[in-house]
Formats: sequence, structure tokens, C-alpha cells
Amino acid sequence: MGAPLTRQDGTLELPVPRGGLRAAAGELLAGGHRLALVAGHDDGPEGFHVVYAFAHPSTDLRTELVVRIPREDPSVPSLATLSFAAGRFERAMHDQLGIAAQDHPRPRRLVLHDHWPHDWFPMRRDADQAPVFGPDRGTFSFVPVEGEGVYEIPVGPVHAGLIEPGHFRFSVVGETILRMKARLWFVHRGMEKLFEGRLPADGLALAERVSGDTAVGHGLAYAMAVEGALGLEVSEEDRVVRALLLELERLHNHVSDLGAIANDVGFGIVNAHAQRLRETLLRHNKAVTGHRLLRGGVTIGGARLAAPADADLVARVAAEVVDLVGIALGSSVVVDRFTGTAVLAREEAVTMGVLGYVARASGVDVDARRDHPFVDLGPGFTVCGRDEGDVMARFGVRADEVAVSARLVADLVARLGGATGSGGPVDGGSDEGRGGPGGDPSSAGDPSSAGSGSRGLALVEAWRGTTCHRVEIDGAGRVLRAVVVDPSFFTWPALPVALADTIVPDFPLANKSFNQSYAGNDL
Repeated sequence: MGAPLTRQDGTLELPVPRGGLRAAAGELLAGGHRLALVAGHDDGPEGFHVVYAFAHPSTDLRTELVVRIPREDPSVPSLATLSFAAGRFERAMHDQLGIAAQDHPRPRRLVLHDHWPHDWFPMRRDADQAPVFGPDRGTFSFVPVEGEGVYEIPVGPVHAGLIEPGHFRFSVVGETILRMKARLWFVHRGMEKLFEGRLPADGLALAERVSGDTAVGHGLAYAMAVEGALGLEVSEEDRVVRALLLELERLHNHVSDLGAIANDVGFGIVNAHAQRLRETLLRHNKAVTGHRLLRGGVTIGGARLAAPADADLVARVAAEVVDLVGIALGSSVVVDRFTGTAVLAREEAVTMGVLGYVARASGVDVDARRDHPFVDLGPGFTVCGRDEGDVMARFGVRADEVAVSARLVADLVARLGGATGSGGPVDGGSDEGRGGPGGDPSSAGDPSSAGSGSRGLALVEAWRGTTCHRVEIDGAGRVLRAVVVDPSFFTWPALPVALADTIVPDFPLANKSFNQSYAGNDL
């Protein structure tokens, strides 16, 4: 085993033997660390290594446990009984790399549906081209609910609204939901594989497209991971610009959600005005970065704006949001539909590792802007939270965060004083530069050439919650492995829990109050 290493990105890297994994992970979890990711890496003929990244919220200490395993025995002890999230990471790792989690309590597939061949692991370096897919080999696995008057309602994956695909299987008695099982990964695109072999700068545009409404969150997390791997310093001005972009992204998404949640109880006028305000913010985004979704604002090593942000415009929008929220909550029908609907208890949120506004609405005090800061946000920043865990709480947290984000925008714009960022030390890069000869990502570098400074881990509070990226750069300066964790991966499993004893007509309302990303989860 290698020696412990503190990388230049500040992460403590601890090699551990397979037999010591559970004890080491259990000690970190007991000490208040949060599991941020589990990811397998194919090292070629030498075998595999599995990385378990943990983050401590009060100290910002990041620790990675690294387990190396032989190719002839690709397995690790399961941590599923220690961490709910670990069990899901392990299932995803087996689907994509064939690394089994020993003694996993539920070792069935997660990412790959049954039409994928069971002996083909797409993230392995020696994986052949994608095979021809056939029909599903089996049925959708879920626990049926039986009893007098119980029936099932299948919904999706294709929906009537303009939303992404997901299948929801409801077991219902009368109108009351007894159990709901969600089947996702209909939009699995192999995003992590697409990073392999690219120049780091070329991966940024891909990161911005992991989930279309989180271009800044994912782009920034990727950029910070690359910077950590390469030892790049980012100026204070550029870090302030990045914080500004994050808040602009949070604003337009929260404003849209406030209207959409009201719309799901029939209050269309609130939604109409919310979408009008969102359009105002999107046009402002276009003026500030050249893109309505703020793409291109974050660069590797820096940030850049096309024009200074308009704090007065943002303040006017925030003031109108206060009025809209007042109108919505002035309706007894809205209050009745929101209150006590789809309750997620704090204990459940903590156990499942829920993140973002969903966690904060259930009394979980978590926010990477405070816990893992990359810039001092000053006294204008406060973490918003509620305790009730229902639709009303999730609506309220968003409304509160709009006010905080508007205040932060004003503070950050004042700190910039008209500056628009340096752009950072970006060294070009192009799609033609992907991989080796012929653009083949499998020819990119040698896993054994990765040095001690070639790995970076980043945590960013995107608008849905903490987003995590981990990047390994090979000896040729290309991306060897990129790991992406959208907060939706942690939060989606909490929706079925919150739906227990909720009525079927409130499912769209509950789902919108969570509003997790299908694409971000599915990758």
C-alpha cells in the first residue's frame, strides 16, 4: 500500500486495503464526514482502483480512500449498510465497470436497463464498441403491494408535459399512495466516458451540458477539479465572478420553480408572471455572458463576463418575486395544497444524504457555499432553511433563497466595481484534440503515468444542491477519468419516501417541489 498523500488541491488521499475499507469508511462517517462519491477506475492490466471521497462540512476537509484491486477479482466490500448513498454508487459502479460490492443487500442493476448485455461494461478501457441492443431480458423489478383495494398506476416514461423521461409505478388504495417506485436512467448518455481523452479545456463545454439548467454549477465544479489537478491558481476577481454566475443561475431557476409549483395547484397567473420574470433574467444572462443559460462564463483558471451584471434589474425582479409569493400564499387553496403535502422528515433526509433546497426544507443545515467555500460571500449570505419538510417548506426555501441571491448579486457586483474577469489561463483546445490519433479516447495516456498532482476534487453549491466533480489528468495532459455527481443522484430516492400517504393528484405538485434533474442523475 502507498503512503498517505495530501494533494495540491488539499485532498487527503489514504490508500487502504480491501479488508480495511469498511472500518476506515465507518470511522469517517462517524466523524461527521459526508460521502461525496464512489468511483471505479480501470488501470488496465494492473487492475482497478476505487475511490471513496468524503467531505467534512465544518472543516472543509476532503478525504479519499483508495482501494486497489486485481483484475481477476474485481470486488470490494459493500458499504451499503453504512451509507444509503454508498449502496447506490456501488450498484452504478458494477453496471459500468463490473466491480462487484460483496454482501450488497440489493445487488441489482441501477444505471443500465435490462436491454444492455450483462457481460459488457462500458467504462472499462478494453470495452468493445456498443453492442446491438435487444428487448429487456426481464421485467421491471419492484416490490408489489398487495391487499384488498390495492391497485397499480404506471406513469411514464413519456409524459404529457415538457419534461424528461422517467417511469413511476404507484401502488394505490383509493387515491392514497402506499408506495411509489421510480425507474430512471432513460437518458443515460455515457457522459463520463465522453470526457475521456479530451484536453481539460475541451471538457468544460461538456460539463456545462451535463444538466442544461446547471451550466454554471457543473462547469464550475469541473473547472475547479481540473485546476486542483493541475495546480492552477484563480484570482480573487475571477472567484467573485464565479460566485456571481452561480447566484444568477440560482435566481432564474428558483423563480421558474416558484411559478411552476403554483401552476400545479391551478394558480396559472402566478406562473405566467414568474415565467415573465424568468425571461427577464434569461435576457440579462445573455447580456452578461452571451448565453441565456450562462454558458461560457466559467473558464479553466478563471471567469469572464461580456458585460457587468445589472444589480438593479435583479433587485427589481426579487421585489416582484416577493409580491408573487404573497399573492400565491394569500390563497387558502394554495396554502391547503402545499401544507403537509409530501413530507420528508429530517431523519429520512439525513439517512439518504439528501442535498440542496430539499434538504434545507427538511431541517438539514447543508450548503457548500458555507461548508466548502471558494470565495468569501460576506455578511449578505445566509443559509435558508425550514423544518416542516413539505411542499410549503420547499416553496418557502426557494423564495427565501431568491432574496439572498439578489442580495449577494448586489454585493458581488459592488466588489467587482465594473470588472468582468480575466478569462483565466485557458490553453485553447478543440474537439479535434480529443484522444490520440484519430480522436480515439482509448489512446489517451497511460493510467500509470498519472502523478501525485494529477487528481482534483471539487464541491460546488449549484442551484439544486452540492455538485461534485473529480478529474484525473494523465501524463499526456488529457482527461483520463472524470466523475460527475449531480445532487439529484442523492435526492431522487427521497421523492418516493415523501410520497407515502400523499394522494395521487398531488404527485405532480410533489415532484415539482423536488424538481430533480433526470439528465443530471442519469448522466
